[in-house]
Amino acid sequence: MLNVTSIKGLILSLFLYGLSFQTNGQADLQIAKLKYNGGGDWYANKTALPNLISFCNKNLSTNISSEEAVIEVGSKFIFTYPYVYMTGHGNVVFSEQEAENLRNYLIGGGFLHIDDNYGLDKFIRLEMKKVLPELDFVELPFNHPIYHQKFKFNNGLPKIHEHDGKPAQGFGLIYQGRLVCYYTYETDLGNGWEDQQIYNNPKALRTKALQMGANIISFCFTQE
Repeated sequence: MLNVTSIKGLILSLFLYGLSFQTNGQADLQIAKLKYNGGGDWYANKTALPNLISFCNKNLSTNISSEEAVIEVGSKFIFTYPYVYMTGHGNVVFSEQEAENLRNYLIGGGFLHIDDNYGLDKFIRLEMKKVLPELDFVELPFNHPIYHQKFKFNNGLPKIHEHDGKPAQGFGLIYQGRLVCYYTYETDLGNGWEDQQIYNNPKALRTKALQMGANIISFCFTQE
């Protein structure tokens, strides 16, 4: 099994040098969407990651593969992806093996971004307790570095979709001082990353969503 800590070191080096390392002319770095069990639509937001990747490659000078991967929670290959995106509306169930695998990924240097697409909250909080039972989600303050990468969000997460009309919140699971899981709630960043015609979001709102997404990618690749 690949060592995530070593991979993170390589990724950090590539990021600092523009992530320009390629194999046979193709980008060597890939990010992934998490496939999980329980019946929830893990496959939602089909155009979100490709659009975020394109935005990052243009605005952060990254060279991330334009094709997202799909990775199962219990797969040993999850260790090859520095950033894993999780979304959906419904139920989530992690088996004991999956929870252990995801835990090893996170404490070994991986990063999980959970983006509630509406209806995920009550399920994912329970399941993440299987993964990191010693940790609770804490709301990140507005001065957290994730909000102050290339793009500045002095008031925290932008509000993309109304949902229940609550303010957007960003929560984190912090393991030994490192943010291993970032949970975006009551905002639906992924819908803001989707092709414009899908939700017809105003351009300014969609830009904010993509900028915040780029901040997450930047933070994920560069945090100590």
